Amino acid sequence: MLVADRAKYQSQLKDQVDYMEHSIYIAKCNRVEGIINTFTDYIAQIDLEIKELINQAPVIAHQMDLLMSVDGVGERVALKMIMETDAFTSFTDPRKFCCHAGVVPFVYVSGSSQRSKNRVSNRADKSIKHLLHMAALSVSQVKNSPLKKYYDRKVEEGKNKMSVLNAVRAKLVTIMFAVIRTDAFFSRNYQNSLA
Repeated sequence: MLVADRAKYQSQLKDQVDYMEHSIYIAKCNRVEGIINTFTDYIAQIDLEIKELINQAPVIAHQMDLLMSVDGVGERVALKMIMETDAFTSFTDPRKFCCHAGVVPFVYVSGSSQRSKNRVSNRADKSIKHLLHMAALSVSQVKNSPLKKYYDRKVEEGKNKMSVLNAVRAKLVTIMFAVIRTDAFFSRNYQNSLA
């Protein structure tokens, strides 16, 4: 909430520069920058408190380290995953979590002949979906990442980029659950011993 409010004030400064007299704009900048600095201080204080709480709980701290070893997963995504899954106790199956996060497309059928394209559900948790989307965007840009190779291969095959990003989101969730289940850091060069 504080981050969104700070962004509103920051965008006001950028938006109104061309539409106000310079002296009025400077006066408004001084007032708004004070508000922005207050928000920034509050955000830094809350981030510090969150880090202290994480360090007090060794299970959560270990899970954070495991999750952040995955390409594209940062502090916010890792923390949100731990919160949403209740430290991976309420969700044990990545497919169920993908449904919860709105990453899995569902078939829409009405009657015997009314069919439409597969779509993701509107009832998804939008906050985790947004974070997973940002993680998928970042991992699709990481060099030598298996998910970047997957993304590039599917786009070359002619798939829709958003559909491929949705698949990357689902793969990220699966990888995060596997990292927690095996209690091992993510390895790009992992070879399945059964293969």
